[in-house]
Amino acid sequence: MIKASTVLPRPFTVNDIRVGTALFAVLVAHAREKPGQTVFYGDLLDQARARFPEDAEVDRAVPIGIGMKLLFVEAFCKAHGYPNLACLAVNRGKRIPGLAYPGDWEREMREVAEFNWDEVQPVLDAYVGEAIVAATPLRPISREKALEIRYKHFTDNRPAYAPLTESEREEIVNILMSGVDVERALAMVLEAKAALA
Repeated sequence: MIKASTVLPRPFTVNDIRVGTALFAVLVAHAREKPGQTVFYGDLLDQARARFPEDAEVDRAVPIGIGMKLLFVEAFCKAHGYPNLACLAVNRGKRIPGLAYPGDWEREMREVAEFNWDEVQPVLDAYVGEAIVAATPLRPISREKALEIRYKHFTDNRPAYAPLTESEREEIVNILMSGVDVERALAMVLEAKAALA
């Protein structure tokens, strides 16, 4: 049985909510088409890109940033008494969810497979609207501005960026675009990297 080892690390950003909502739709389709089967984080993102080809936020999403998006799915499910749909998403190497997974994974996999997801979309839509309002105090910035901020921070803090891959550095840009400050964005990616290790 996998138990939770961490709590929500930060408030959700608009990016977490929007990409999380896309992942929710893909996870529901996966639960219907392949009951009881898991999906790897990267494959989940690929399926989201295929399902939402015009969504720039989904297109930019990378596996290192998927944790908060899945936590959004989990928070929605928990708030409404639904089985934790996020339990379907697993680490490719370990074939289980990340260490922060909160609950009895095997039981929740069965519950997700047995649940009727047909009536959930309107409830999700209302939840997303409220969540976006709650997240809006963060002031989004353009990609160009985010790249500029990350580059300046990188030049002043090269050792901190050394262990990061290009896609992990891209996730810093995604987080910056949501309005999170650069120190917190770097810390979030490093924390996510450690949790997935």
